[in-house]
This record gives sequence, structure tokens and C-alpha cells, in this order.
Amino acid sequence: MAERKVMVGPRVRRMRLERGLTQKQMAEELGISTSYLNLIERNQRPVTVQLLLKLGQSYDIDLQRFAVDDEARVAALLKEVFGDPLFARSGVTHQDIQDMAAASPVGGEAVFALFRSYRELVDNALNLAEGLSDTDKPGEVASLRLASEEVQDFIQARGNYFPDLEDAAEQLWRDAKLDKEALYESLRAHLMAAHSIKVRVLPFDVMEDTLRRYDRHGRRVMLSEILSPEARTYQLAYQIALLDRSELLNEMVDSAGLDGAETRRLLRIGLANYVAGAVMMPYGRFHEAVKALRYDIDLLAQRFGAGYEQVCNRLTSLQRPGDKGVPLFLVRMDCAGNVSRRLSANGFHFARFGGLCPRWGVHRAFRTPGETRTEFVQMPDGATFFSVARLVARPGGGHRVPAQQFVVAIGCEASHAGQMIYADGKLPADAEQALKIGVNCRLCDRLECNRRAYPPLNRRLVIDENHLGLAPYFFT
Repeated sequence: MAERKVMVGPRVRRMRLERGLTQKQMAEELGISTSYLNLIERNQRPVTVQLLLKLGQSYDIDLQRFAVDDEARVAALLKEVFGDPLFARSGVTHQDIQDMAAASPVGGEAVFALFRSYRELVDNALNLAEGLSDTDKPGEVASLRLASEEVQDFIQARGNYFPDLEDAAEQLWRDAKLDKEALYESLRAHLMAAHSIKVRVLPFDVMEDTLRRYDRHGRRVMLSEILSPEARTYQLAYQIALLDRSELLNEMVDSAGLDGAETRRLLRIGLANYVAGAVMMPYGRFHEAVKALRYDIDLLAQRFGAGYEQVCNRLTSLQRPGDKGVPLFLVRMDCAGNVSRRLSANGFHFARFGGLCPRWGVHRAFRTPGETRTEFVQMPDGATFFSVARLVARPGGGHRVPAQQFVVAIGCEASHAGQMIYADGKLPADAEQALKIGVNCRLCDRLECNRRAYPPLNRRLVIDENHLGLAPYFFT
């Protein structure tokens, strides 16, 4: 049988540059000539399976993701780009998109970045026009939204894994001599011993709409009584991260290369939140529990004194080389379908503009509080995933300020579903008969769907006053 060969030149080049290696250095480590490596990086020579294995051993990479996911992910991004009305007459086909993604994933990402800038300019113009009569500063909402998108992109690009922050969390456990049986109390004691900062839990009528406030001059952290015990612990760990690891956070923000004061501040907050999660759920101990409990989120929350959403976020960060968990995607959505957090570590593609597929069962989690909804879903490209969704609530302010509700969903490729307790009792046939969903209505080619909110961008809409069907749209 002929040896299988793959073209992954751009990915090899990117990996080499990320590690600061010259072509000569990498070639020597792989036992090949510099000229051969040069040809590989320019996609003029394939990478054999034997060389792929050598790459995996030398640089601790996930070979399956290295060889496939980049191309699929970029193809999904480009599909979103060329599905926009801007390109309605371009004649770009699905095969053209696949060819572009295969030839240069980096180039494809650059095209998407340009498209995203265009869309943001359009959105800003719309926000400006709509907001002129309502506020003196109409651009503030748009700029904040864009900053959050930039931060999510930064976290996504790094697979939501930051080894320096993991080390910082582990160092805090040693320095503060934290007690896993009384984590809140030991964090509180560390704030007093290391920083002379007191912690006070205050009534809602004093804190009002504030959940946590650090009073620098009064040397105190004030927490609202409406915070759950696990949320109080998390907020103390977050505050300690800002105080104990301020220099590290600043260095990471500076090296991220992000522009804009809002973006940099949001990234700093996001990194401090990462430390807080790592303090509450230390990597080694947490990963061992994850394997033993088979991703049972409720039991993990009980064992580590964490909230459901906190556990889900932490599960997505189990990407330590040599000690990885199942690659998971995560999405958080409100009852209006607005997506406030999205992270994909396994090729599951979320549209950057627009909501989620209305066929997907995550929407129905709003109807069943306290119930975990599981299902196999299949994307238009044939990739099948297993998803786990639950309704969660944020603190409310009593009768006048009801709690915020979100659906949080995580998921993995169907081949990994057996590692999760939620897939027990499922049969291979369940995956084979997975619910067919799309990225969102604008980008979905499933013409028979009767739940469409919008027609697909790459199809011509047919209007017929004499024909009414189950599906709201007809196309050619």
C-alpha cells in the first residue's frame, strides 16, 4: 500500500516560527535536509506519515488536529466570507473555498480578518446612525463589542491554554499554603497576610448592582451577599491574581499586540479570570478528577466548590502538552439567541456574525431548567459532534432585578463522546442518525429546513404568491 501523504506546509512553517526555530535547526531535529523542509513549507513536497509522527514526537502536537483541523476551520471562515451579499456575483464555489484553505490557511485567515474589518465598519456605521438620537457617545457600545471579539480571538488562537498562568496558580497554592477544604477562608487569609486587605460581605441594599468592589484606599474587598459561595471564592482568587501577578498580566497583555485601551483592559480581566479558575481547579488534580468522574460537571462542581459554568470553562482549558483532556467547544447564549461567549477547540465552527442554528437542542434548554440536554449533531460538512447543554443563572437582585439566565453548552467530536458520562447508553446508531444542523441560517445549505429565520446568502430567493409550504422560503 502506498504511504499516505498530506500537504501541511503552511502549518509546519507557522509551528517553526512560533518556536523561534530556523529552517536549518528544525531540519536537523527532524533528520531531513534544509532544502527539503523549504519545499515542504512551500507545499511543493508532501509530508509523509513517518515525518508527521516525527513532528508529533519532537514538538508534542496533536497530529490529527495538525493535519486536518486548520484547513477545515479556515474553509468554514471563508465560507462565511463568500456567503456575504458583497460576493453575490463573484462565482466563488465550494471547491474554490476548499482549494484556498488548503493552499494557505494563513492567507485564508488574513482574508477573513479583512472581511471582519469590513463588517465591523458597516456595523459601526449602522450603530452610529441608530444611536445619534439616543446618546452623545454612540460609538461606545460598538467599540466595547469589538474589544470583546478581539479578546475572544486571542484566547481562541491559543486554545484557551496559558501555561504561565497555570504556573502562577500553582505558585499561589504553595506561597499562600492554600487549603482545599477551606479555600475561601485561606484566600481571605492570604489577602490579609500578603496585602493587608480585609474581605467584607455586604447586604444587597449597600452594594446594589455591584457584585465585587476593590477599595484600594480602604484596603478592602467588598462582596455582595447575593454571590453564591463558589462565586465569592472565585472573586477572591481573581482579586489575588490582579494583585500578586500584576507584572505577569501586564507582560502578557503587552506581548499580545492588541490595540485599544478597552481591548487591553478586557484581556487583562480575562487573564485574571483564567488564573481564578486555575486556582479553584488546579490543573493536575482537576484533570485526574475529570478522568475519574468522566466529565460529570455536577460532581466536579461539588468536588471543587465551583459553579457549573466555571467548570465548563475550565474543561476547555485542559490542553497541557502530554496531559490533555478531550478537545471541547463551548458556547454561552441568552434567551434571545445572542451568543456572548464562543470557543472552539475541535473544529466545531461558530459563525462570527449571527446566532446559532435554530434546530440545535441548546435552545430548548431554556424550557427545562435543571435538566441536562444531550444530543449528537452533524454539520453540513459531515462532521458529527456530541453536545451537552444546561440552563444556568447569574445572581439577581431580588424581585425587582431577576437573575440572568443563559444556556451553556460544551461538546466534542462524536469519536470522543464515550469519554463523557453523558453519552452512556448512546449507541453508534445515535451518532449515525445525528440531528443535521448548520452554522446559522445565513450560511446553511440545508434547503429543506422549516425553521429558517433567514434565507441562505448564496441562493436566489423564489417568491410565489400561490405556493405556501412548511419551509418559509423557496430557493433556486
